[in-house]
Amino acid sequence: MAYLFPSAEWVAAFKDALNNNEAYRKSAAKWEGDFYFIVKGKGLEKPFVMYLDLWHGECREAHVVEDMSEKTPEFVIEGDIEVYKQIFEKKLDPIRALVSRKLKLKGNLGKIMRSVKATLDLVNSAASVPTTYPDS
Repeated sequence: MAYLFPSAEWVAAFKDALNNNEAYRKSAAKWEGDFYFIVKGKGLEKPFVMYLDLWHGECREAHVVEDMSEKTPEFVIEGDIEVYKQIFEKKLDPIRALVSRKLKLKGNLGKIMRSVKATLDLVNSAASVPTTYPDS
């Protein structure tokens, strides 16, 4: 079964993929931080926001956000659905997307740069989720 990105079902499958990824568990063992990921673009009626609470190699919480004032995450990453798709299909490096501002970041880029392996393992978890997109 493939999950539509972005959707609540995809977010749940991503959380499971993260929590079942031993490489992520090890590489993110010292990571503490939470995120809003904002997805915009063609095929979406409005921006899609997901929240991830990542703590020592575990995704403690992951859900769709209706009201962005519900939390104040350490990081906000925003981008077009096509950029996320390129990252999940491993056609675009996530760090390069941040540095080139294809993904806009609010938060400490240095902290992310010190955790490149964890970032790549997180993306590998996302890439492991069978995914379809609104335009496909």
